Amino acid sequence: MMSAQAAHYDMSRFGMELMRASPRQSDLMIVAGRVSKKMGPVLRRLYDQMPEPKWVIAMGDCASCGGVFNNYAIFQGVDEVVPVDVFVAGCPPRPEALIHGVLTLHEKVKGEKLKLAEDKS
Repeated sequence: MMSAQAAHYDMSRFGMELMRASPRQSDLMIVAGRVSKKMGPVLRRLYDQMPEPKWVIAMGDCASCGGVFNNYAIFQGVDEVVPVDVFVAGCPPRPEALIHGVLTLHEKVKGEKLKLAEDKS
């Protein structure tokens, strides 16, 4: 993920130069690495704190399918905890794969219809 931000690949070309660690300021969550059963509720709480609309990218084999860690303490994919929009393959994924995943998500977002806010009064 850091090399995708560096000068050679430069995700800033796509408007992705700010990586925030706070869920209250983010609309995209990139899950990198395995998710343990203990961290599942914490990850779900972070997802719930994100403002709408929100998207999730599962980066790498560990986040996508649990990787080589097939035991009782690891979720076999982060999609058991939060809904995932794009899966990026690789162990670890190359910077090109992450950029392709972001662009795939961009195309998916462009194809979505706008939801108008309902009048609550």
